[in-house]
Amino acid sequence: MSVFEQMNAYGHEQITFVRDEATGLKAIIAIHDTTLGPALGGSRFWNYASEEDALFDVLRLSRGMTLKSAAAGLALGGGKAVILGDPAKLKSREFFHAYGKFINSLNGKYYTAEDVNIGPDDVSMIGEVSKFVVGTPEVSGNPSPFTARGVYMAMKAGAKIKFGSDSLVGKTVAIQGIGSVGYILCDYLAKEGAILKVSARTAATVDKAVAEFGATPVAVDEILTTECDILAPCAMGAVLNTGNAGDLKCAIIAGAANNILLDAATADALEKRDILYLPDYIVNAGGVINCGMEVTEGYDIDKVNRRVDDIYNTTLQIVALAQERGINPYQAADEYAWGIVEAAKR
Repeated sequence: MSVFEQMNAYGHEQITFVRDEATGLKAIIAIHDTTLGPALGGSRFWNYASEEDALFDVLRLSRGMTLKSAAAGLALGGGKAVILGDPAKLKSREFFHAYGKFINSLNGKYYTAEDVNIGPDDVSMIGEVSKFVVGTPEVSGNPSPFTARGVYMAMKAGAKIKFGSDSLVGKTVAIQGIGSVGYILCDYLAKEGAILKVSARTAATVDKAVAEFGATPVAVDEILTTECDILAPCAMGAVLNTGNAGDLKCAIIAGAANNILLDAATADALEKRDILYLPDYIVNAGGVINCGMEVTEGYDIDKVNRRVDDIYNTTLQIVALAQERGINPYQAADEYAWGIVEAAKR
């Protein structure tokens, strides 16, 4: 499938390929939809196996950002960027300055922020040459704590639906990926009294979670199918599909990763097994709320926290819509978010 065919399939407005020979920068910036406002989405730095993999990732992620911003009530569109290569070898001030200049060339159509392997210090360097960056330490800061808080609130809403109470005391939560978001999520859950199972590719991070939270370590290739009440994929996307959906041993799925399900067929498979899937772009919207309010309203941390906590109510609303319409939550979330975008177009 050609690039234009892929753009047409996902409904993208613009894809920009950029490179800077001096610094080794190679990136793809995808702007999906700007109906509600300028596109917002983080920059992901990943050593992709191929350029095709990078394009697939950025197309799905940017489309998800359109839905995420709309469902979160933000006057923002959806975009995303992926930087190709090894961050350990390529990161430098010159590298991020070159990247920032390319962002400037989009004239405010795209705002960027932190994502995988891009932290507050990195966006600060981008911000030295571009005003189209949010999440810098000087303003809203690292969005990860807000993403974790939103996922935690959504889990409580899911527990209320599935178990009759939003208490997570004694509930077993399996967390795949305990990086900047997953580790903070562990803290929220441990303080409430949840039982944690954790997995990460870095042994030191797992050991720290075991020592601090009393978590049980689980092998990377076993975490998705471990027995638990709530499964929280918090690493990369497309980890659940029709092939492994039948092996899951959980009642609820609620994670910080984007595009957790490979496709709509996976959502159908989960529905048939009576596993409650809480759509990722509904539950992980805390980070975009934190950064997005810099652009739309001016930053106010009290307002941000109230909006993030309201993810609890949005989650209940999406599941109620699914039940009312006789569809699964994956479809209900899309219907809800696209309804907002289409109303704005009209």
